[in-house]
Amino acid sequence: MRKTIVRRGLAGFAAVAAASALTVLSAGTGHAAAVGSPTGYGAGTTGGGNGTTVTVTSGSTLVTAMQDSTTRVVQVQGMLTISGMQKVASNKTLIGLGTGSGITGGGLNLSGVTNVIIQHLNFRNSSDDLINVQESATKIWIDHNDFGTSSDGALDIKRGSDFITVSWNKFHDHDKTMLLGHDDGNASQDRGHLRVSYHHNWFAGTNQRHPRVRFGNTVHVYNNYYQGVTSYGVASTMEAGVLVEGNYFENTNRACDLGQGDSPAGKLVARNNTLVNSGACANTGSTTGTGSGLNSLPYSASLDPSANVKSIVTGGAGVR
Repeated sequence: MRKTIVRRGLAGFAAVAAASALTVLSAGTGHAAAVGSPTGYGAGTTGGGNGTTVTVTSGSTLVTAMQDSTTRVVQVQGMLTISGMQKVASNKTLIGLGTGSGITGGGLNLSGVTNVIIQHLNFRNSSDDLINVQESATKIWIDHNDFGTSSDGALDIKRGSDFITVSWNKFHDHDKTMLLGHDDGNASQDRGHLRVSYHHNWFAGTNQRHPRVRFGNTVHVYNNYYQGVTSYGVASTMEAGVLVEGNYFENTNRACDLGQGDSPAGKLVARNNTLVNSGACANTGSTTGTGSGLNSLPYSASLDPSANVKSIVTGGAGVR
């Protein structure tokens, strides 16, 4: 299974010492590339693949490396400071070296791009979102990161973006965690898009939007661990169709909502979830198919039993 591949691969990571702020490495020098491969809607995303590899040790060289037109792997060494929302170009892998690397002060804007991997990074203290995926961005894999505080969303996906997997991340110290679809009036851009798989993520004491969905159908939320969520876990609104299965909800105020704020209820199928001291998962059915309002998934997923998800996710999610 994919999680086993990740655990074994990470054991072989070694920090790469950079002789300068930007070091270009040739293939076969032992650099850390993306570990494993995405499942779900983001399957087939390769990011920088075997392209040119650079190690960056400052915010300015990070911005330069991730914004050029070269297919490349960008290795982030240490906590690097950027400002505002900085764009990431297509065909890039951004990956942290060691467990203490990441981005602070600003966020990443994946706008209209394709084939991007973001892995093993800590995100902190953005003046806006930590990651914003928008304007029909496609083939995105966001995996094994740690999302802390920001002034807005931790990971928002919107404006017609599609074919995305969000996996094995830890979210904490956050209110508006994950928005999927930004506005009820954006149907012309969003209908038929916003297909995202969320799996094996850990929500630790966050408040809402895990995710909050508009239009996406079917959005697949499976094998996630919700720990002490203070408002709600998943919300299906405004024409959305969400499949919530095999998750572990513990001390969560409401596992699932239908509708949110001024947005009308969407469709939500809930099955095989474990709820411990948690409010109910509001839903419109327990099986997909005719009459459920959910489209068929274009892939098959091998789920972990929900009773085992807490130990699996806490043992594997986040920066490793």
